[in-house]
Parts: sequence; structure tokens; C-alpha cells
Amino acid sequence: MINRRISRLIQNYLNDSRAIVILGPRQTGKTYFVENNLLNLEQDDTLYLNGDDMDVRELFDRPTVTKLKTIIGSKKNVVIDEAQRIKDIGICIKIITDRIPGVKVFATGSSSLEIANTVNEPLTGRKWEFRLLPFSFQEMVDHHGLQKEIRMLEHRLIYGYYPDVVNHPDRAATILKSLAESYLYKDILYSEPLKYPDRLEKVLRALALQIGSVVSLKEVGDLCGMSPETVERYISLLEKSFVIFRLRPYSGNARNEIKKMNKIYFYDNGIRNALIRNFQPISFRVDIGQLWENFIVAERLKWHYYNHDIIPDFYFWRNTSQQEVDWLEVFNQQVLAMEIKFSDRKKIKFPGVFMDTYKPFKTYIVHKENFHDILMEPPAKYNIKTYKPRKSKA
Repeated sequence: MINRRISRLIQNYLNDSRAIVILGPRQTGKTYFVENNLLNLEQDDTLYLNGDDMDVRELFDRPTVTKLKTIIGSKKNVVIDEAQRIKDIGICIKIITDRIPGVKVFATGSSSLEIANTVNEPLTGRKWEFRLLPFSFQEMVDHHGLQKEIRMLEHRLIYGYYPDVVNHPDRAATILKSLAESYLYKDILYSEPLKYPDRLEKVLRALALQIGSVVSLKEVGDLCGMSPETVERYISLLEKSFVIFRLRPYSGNARNEIKKMNKIYFYDNGIRNALIRNFQPISFRVDIGQLWENFIVAERLKWHYYNHDIIPDFYFWRNTSQQEVDWLEVFNQQVLAMEIKFSDRKKIKFPGVFMDTYKPFKTYIVHKENFHDILMEPPAKYNIKTYKPRKSKA
């Protein structure tokens, strides 16, 4: 069994009455994780319910204290899988946490579509929320060592870290095609009536080809035959279903900094490659820079989600002169900056105007020879180092 790092965080939140809500893509092992990493009690103490089942959804219709007490009985733990499929699930969990003492709720969701709308408000102050994404580089190093995982780097860049892919590498392409065709859109199509659902995949393919570039909604719309407003709506839906995530531009008040257009990344390289139908080895790829950037960005994101209670804000920086910094982490106005390049032979310097304006306390140039350093750092708080201005050439 591959241990999930996030269990170390969640263990600190098991002994109070608040619900544990675990969100993440389908097929990343959320239910297995709850059963095998969080619940150490006997099976008889736990009630398992799956929101994908119609009879379970009907069970929670028009919830009352009496009705929920009858459903739960003498159980001490209630696991509600795919909770976003249950109408008013937030109210149900609120009633349990407020009115039925001694019962701990664990809710998992593969989409924040409904959870964002019906859970957040009723569960304010009544839940701890976590993200469970595909396996991370750090978790695989924990499992079988750094040397072996570095040897697997090319496979990870092409096929990613979905649990089924990691456990069955010989069938990786087939598994990813099935995931891309069957699971990516399940929650979106259930929750949002789309006039042209086939265009959702077109939008995803267009985004998959633009990793590392700022995304123009108009350009994507022209390519897919839809308005920029519709593209924005689709991107929002895909983001809430944990297929993609946005990186927003970081900006002060400088007039020459871009402030609106985002970058889009995929939570998993394998899904991205399945969408563009390209599983060729790295030696045949012209998009190795995009693969590498998506890999590092997604892994750094997972590193934070799996190791830290408090997550910084993530950005990129770019100005109208096309100067750019790939990745920023900002916490309490402290800035960590990262440049991402596959080759270590390129001489990279951070733009002087960026350094002088934002004075990052730490900078990294990440390449294939040192990437494991930033993906395996021990969890630590941000430390401010003294910033030394560049020497004037005058």
C-alpha cells in the first residue's frame, strides 16, 4: 500500500465533532484512503453510503434529526462517498454534527460543484476540508526510494500519477483513455445541463496545448466555436471538477504588468496527454517544456496540499515586455519565486524589475537535475531572508 502523506495532517483533526471533507478527482482513492488510513475502528462502528447510488440519495431527501438518527443507528462513523451527488448534503452533515453527538462524518467528493453550493455555507465552522489528488512524487519516494522514482521520471511525465496507472504501468495508456472518456465529465454533465457537451472536450484539448502560455478566452472560443463567456463557464466547471486549475497573474500597481489573463494547468500529466492523444516518449516530443512545467507546478501544488495546514496563494508573473516568472508562492506578503526549465544548461536569471519590485525571500531555478529538492523539502514555515538589491552598473 502506498501511504498518503495527507493522513499525517488529517490525524490532527479526528478527535473533535467537525466533519472531515476530502475533495479531489475521481479515481484517486478517496474512499480507500478513508477506510484504510483514517478509520481504525471495527467495521461494525462505521456506516458507508455512496452518493452515486439512487437509493442513498433518496435516503437523505428532506433530512430531519429523527430521520438521520434512524439511518445512522448506533454507528460512530458515517462515510458519505461522492457526497456532491446528494441534494442538500450540507444540511444533512450540519444536522449530524450539531444534533447527533458522538458521530463523526467523513464526506468525500469528486467535484466541488454541489459541495461549493450547498456545503460551504451550512458547514461554516463545522468541517475540516482537505484535497486528495493523484499520488505525488514525494509519496512515491516514500514508497520505494528516491533513486527508483527518479528512474521513473519519463514515465511520470507521460503517464502521470493516477493510482491505477501507478499500480498497472503496463496498461497506463488504456487506463488514462478510459479515465478521460468516462470520468472527467461525469459530475459536470450531472450537475450542469450543457447545450453542447461535446465542446467541453474541445476546450480541454485547446487548454492542453497551451500549458505555460497565458490563455485568451477569445482565442479558445474562436477555436472551439463558442463565446468567451461560455469558455469561461466551461473552465470554471472543469476547475471545480479537479481536472484543471488556474494560475493567476501576480501584480502590484505597475502599469506594465498583465492583470487578467490566466494560465491553465492539469492536475495530472497523464490526463493531459490522454486528451491530446499523445503518449510518445520524451525523445519524440516537441512539448517537453510544457510537460515539464505542468509536472513541476502540479507536484509543487500537491507538496503544499499534502504537507501544510495553511496553503499560500499561487501565481505567475509577467509584464508587457514578455518578461516572466513561472511560479510564485505568496504568504503574508512574502514571495517565493521559481523558474522552471527542463534543461540545466540554460542560464536563467530572474528579471531585475521583478526582483527589485517584489524582493522575493527565496528563488529557485528548477531543472531535471535538481527538481527533487523542491518536491521533497520538509514542511516548514516561510522564513524571510535579507534581500540584497542588485548592484548598479553605473
